[in-house]
Amino acid sequence: MPSLAAPVAPARNATGTATITNPASLRKLNDLNFAYLTVTTAGTAVVNPNTDTMTTTGGVIYAGGVPYSALFEAVSPVKNVVLIRIPKTVTTVTRVGGTETMTVDTWTLAGTASRNVVAKQPFSFKVGGTLHVNTNQVEGLYVGTFAVDIQYP
Repeated sequence: MPSLAAPVAPARNATGTATITNPASLRKLNDLNFAYLTVTTAGTAVVNPNTDTMTTTGGVIYAGGVPYSALFEAVSPVKNVVLIRIPKTVTTVTRVGGTETMTVDTWTLAGTASRNVVAKQPFSFKVGGTLHVNTNQVEGLYVGTFAVDIQYP
């Protein structure tokens, strides 16, 4: 008959720790602006966040104004790596005073999504996207929102 070993007490206790910090702050400085467009047939308008330039395709024609990327500023309370998260889904923009819509997708970020940041020092980043314009799009101002955040890995 085999002998059973007696239970042994652990040699060491484990310790749990946690450090609480203030959350990072994030604020929008500029909205994403596709400027003034006209349309003859369906197409797109793309704002590049690296250059703040816009290109159009199909029957979408630049008609004036200054296109620019959305601009955000953030501050981390600690020296760390942050991940900038931009939308991965389609956002709908709706005509002010109406029900007509267009969509924005293919969101792009100037630079890398992972950034090494210095504690309490502001850093900024730009976000661009692709606006899909329909044939016979109704004239007017179209507005929609999209979410951007920063996270610690």
